[in-house]
Amino acid sequence: QVQLVESGGGLVQAGGSLRLSCAASGRTLSSYSMGWFRQAPGKEREFVAAIDWSGASTVYSDSLKGRFTISRDNAKNTVFLQMNSLKSEDTAVYYCAAASRYLVPSIKRESFYHSWGQGTQVTVSS
Repeated sequence: QVQLVESGGGLVQAGGSLRLSCAASGRTLSSYSMGWFRQAPGKEREFVAAIDWSGASTVYSDSLKGRFTISRDNAKNTVFLQMNSLKSEDTAVYYCAAASRYLVPSIKRESFYHSWGQGTQVTVSS
C-alpha cells in the first residue's frame, strides 16, 4: 500500500498562486494514476484533477480547468497541483489519492481510489 502526504497548503490572497505537493512512500508512484480532490467546509468532497501514471493524460473538473494544473515527477515520487488565480471559493482541504488504473470518467469518483493522504488546508482570503 502506498502512503501519501500532501504539503504546500496555506493562506494566500485572492488572485495568488499555490503549488501543492503529494509525496509517496511505500511504493513507487509510477505504479499509480493520481488524483486531487478537495472538500470545503460543509460541502462534499469534490474532484479536482487526475493524471495517469506517465503524465501523458490528464483530466480536470470543468469548473477548474484553466486555473489548476496537475503534474508529476515519478523520479521524485511526487505529484503536484499548481493553482493559479485563486478565489475565496477555492478554500478547502485538498487531498491526493492513488488509483490502480486511469479510466475517464471513473477516475473522477472517490470510490475509484484506494489510498488517500491526510489533506492540506488551503485558505484564500478575499
